[in-house]
Amino acid sequence: MISSVRGAVLSSGGGLVVVEVGGVGLAVQVTPPQALALRIGDEARLHTALVVREDDLSLYGFATPEELVVFDLLRGVSGVGPKSALGVLATLTPEQVARAVADEDDAPFRKVSGIGPKTAKLIAVSLAGKLAPVAAAAAVPSGASGSVISSAVVGALVGLGWNERVAAQAVDEAAAGASDADTASVQALLRLALARLGPQQVRA
Repeated sequence: MISSVRGAVLSSGGGLVVVEVGGVGLAVQVTPPQALALRIGDEARLHTALVVREDDLSLYGFATPEELVVFDLLRGVSGVGPKSALGVLATLTPEQVARAVADEDDAPFRKVSGIGPKTAKLIAVSLAGKLAPVAAAAAVPSGASGSVISSAVVGALVGLGWNERVAAQAVDEAAAGASDADTASVQALLRLALARLGPQQVRA
């Protein structure tokens, strides 16, 4: 499983970027806004999901762990494929998705191209209670203490299915070796903790 890629951007346009990793150009499908943000020659760091089908291997990339979590959860909804999930994230931020699900409001999803009324309703119902990482990141104000941020990350990992003790240990280990900037960010500390736990264990 390819959980992340980092390298120079060789090309970027539409919904596709090519990132050079170890001399190999990897084509990564991203949202149009993300593609516009990546310029040729820049170094890109993307959290990725490899989608395997009988006749295709496709890599999807995201700027934050929250986007990747939402993408994986969306793909678990009946009738939502990877392209539709990417379309949702091209239209809505992870925080907006979490808010719509919490409010049981399917209207934002109906605005996404390719998402019909029935599927929109199914998304709002199916994702209920599954967006802990997104909610944790959105709930922590900037400048919050390290203990508040660590607690939010532990809560996010528990929401993803890890045992609280295991999650707390991973967060402590990640924080011990992290920079001050990383320990001050829910997103950064969550990414480091997930890296320690192993991407293959992430539960959708």
